[in-house]
Amino acid sequence: METKFNYNDGGRANAGYKGLAGDCVCRAICIATGLPYQKVYDDLALGNFKQSKSKLKKANQRTASKGINTKRKWFNDYMESLGFVWIPTMQIGQGCKVHLKAEELPMGNIICNVSKHFVAVIDGVINDIYDPSRNGTRCVYGYYKTK
Repeated sequence: METKFNYNDGGRANAGYKGLAGDCVCRAICIATGLPYQKVYDDLALGNFKQSKSKLKKANQRTASKGINTKRKWFNDYMESLGFVWIPTMQIGQGCKVHLKAEELPMGNIICNVSKHFVAVIDGVINDIYDPSRNGTRCVYGYYKTK
């Protein structure tokens, strides 16, 4: 079964943003929750700004366009506040058990963590600005699912 793909920028263009940015976390959250891009962007930028400056390459920047450290406690707390829970699908040394394809993922709105990327999957359909599935071979490290 081939996983379907739907082009979706999460409302980025409608919010007035142009060009490419490292905002896949923001886009995925917007797509999965239906929240406005600017609100999620501002929330993530504030989280980046408030996190320990030793963990942030460019201290004192309030931005979400250069990536989000999704391993930080503030990010997990933010996702929980949106009603999501983290489901790990891979352990160290275990090998890949779940791939970015419909038959291996649960139905509903989920946000998958794959290598260097976050992507929204809604009822088995990838929603992003490109298809990151690598023809169903890309490993999913875990995903956020609504509680």
